[in-house]
Amino acid sequence: MSPSSNDNGTSRPQRRSDEARGRPELIAIVKPDAAVRITPSGAVADHGVDVGRLHELAAASDITMTPLFGADEARLLARMRGGPAAALGRRPPEETASRLTRFYHVDAPEDRLAELAAELLTLDVIDSAYVKPAAELAEAVRSPSATVAEPINDMAPTGPDAPPATPDFTGRQTYLDPAPGGVDARYAWTLPGGRGAGVRVVDCEWGWRFSHEDLLQNQGGVVAGAGGSDTNHGTAVLGEISGDANASGITGIAADAVISASSFSQPTATAIQAAADRLGAGDVILLEIHRPGPNSGGGGQQGFIAVEWWPDDYEAIRYAVDKGVIVVEAAGNGAENLDDATYDTPQPGFPSWWHNPFRRRELDSGAVLVGAGAPPPGTHDRNVWGPDRSRLDFSNYGSCVDTQGWGREVTSTGYGDLQAGSDPDFWYTDTFSGTSSASPIVVGVLACVQGVLREQGRSLLSPARAREVLRATGSPQQDAPGRPATQRIGNRPDLRQLIPAALATASWTGVQFRDTVAAGRTDSWFTHSWPAHWHVLWTVVPTSPQPGAPQLRWNVRVERANDATATYWIDVTNLVGDPVDFEARYAVLGW
Repeated sequence: MSPSSNDNGTSRPQRRSDEARGRPELIAIVKPDAAVRITPSGAVADHGVDVGRLHELAAASDITMTPLFGADEARLLARMRGGPAAALGRRPPEETASRLTRFYHVDAPEDRLAELAAELLTLDVIDSAYVKPAAELAEAVRSPSATVAEPINDMAPTGPDAPPATPDFTGRQTYLDPAPGGVDARYAWTLPGGRGAGVRVVDCEWGWRFSHEDLLQNQGGVVAGAGGSDTNHGTAVLGEISGDANASGITGIAADAVISASSFSQPTATAIQAAADRLGAGDVILLEIHRPGPNSGGGGQQGFIAVEWWPDDYEAIRYAVDKGVIVVEAAGNGAENLDDATYDTPQPGFPSWWHNPFRRRELDSGAVLVGAGAPPPGTHDRNVWGPDRSRLDFSNYGSCVDTQGWGREVTSTGYGDLQAGSDPDFWYTDTFSGTSSASPIVVGVLACVQGVLREQGRSLLSPARAREVLRATGSPQQDAPGRPATQRIGNRPDLRQLIPAALATASWTGVQFRDTVAAGRTDSWFTHSWPAHWHVLWTVVPTSPQPGAPQLRWNVRVERANDATATYWIDVTNLVGDPVDFEARYAVLGW
């Protein structure tokens, strides 16, 4: 059992509670042309649309239907455009706002959710309705191939009682050390801004202990939802990222970043959106959840997957990414191959526009997915997890997994297996684990990079650029018996490589295309798939000489096609009475 203090200072048993998991959620999506509005008192529609049965359901005493993302399209659009970055998604922001206002969360007795989803699907005004299984923290999982019978994050406060002054545990945080064993946070700290100065982070899960002795600086508290009393997991996450830089306890990778929390006491998509609304371009959201996918049911958290697979969570993540916020998402502890064809099949009630986001073709959430890798053998005198940077047996894997962090032996705040006592504000752990421990390492790394870029007056990493540099740098994944590196969890980040890659710049010129514009005409051309972080200038130059007066005028328009790329539209006007040959020249000034 795991004791914690109650109001009179005595100890009481505290195990992982239902506060560390959500409830199943029923999501309904109204058809785009139905013009239906649903409130707690019922449903109404324009143009004489029949909403009789929907009105009855919405008005029922044991059912509450509320807009998942907000009901006012104009307000939602203003929030999307209100940050320092315009919407950068795959749809125009007006289309995104219209779609999001059609999502509703249906709160009803849990044993009625499946029945209600089926009934909603029979209504002409409802496009889709589906029940999401309860989301959970990554804890206590065993895969069928597990070789070590040890659960995840089920630690008890068995460490020695806290002394009057907590010792310095940073020597046990070897994930801070140089690559390949660590991410070389200590190198980042030597650079101005290298502890994440000016960066904001929001952790999305259930509970945190912001009163912990090592979490007193740069802590923003719970900014959305209500924090639960099951706080060990969230406290360990906070410590990895933002533990105070002092002479005792642990030190966070990005101790100068300001970290806050958004609780899944509300629907998961709402919590993600609320986090995004607190942040701006270049800030970071961490998603510390997964939920049972179509292959679950084998016991524990076998078959649990990243939450972006569900349409509303996908939309919430995309909402954040469209604002320029980097979303770091745990890939999940389900021991699943996310490339499996199973995930191409929609759950009953999914909308027709849904495609498997793990494929990153028709739909791509834009999140950074994080897998769990083994720590260096001998960490904490243990040698049971396999080769350094090999996939741990519980970690999900696949082509969509971008990078890895330590999935075992992480020293941080909380739990009490390293230092305990009657007051959880002095607890520390040596064994935080899972994609739960891996993902905060990646968040801390990205915050360090953003802090350096900000200090140098450079453009911050966009979500797409963050993915790109994480995949292009770092210490490579290694094979383990039965877990080859082809089961991709990606490289372990290395800040000594990553920061120079993010700062690198180059310039060059060239001719993109040649053509002819007829006398007196204005014609348009476009050139697409230019990296959006490049600084590109265009010039249109006649190649058929005709002295005496200007021959051409050109204008360049830019479409931010998505977070990663830009399309340039070049209008060329012939100012003379003869056809003019020309070439369109580009100059990349850097990035």
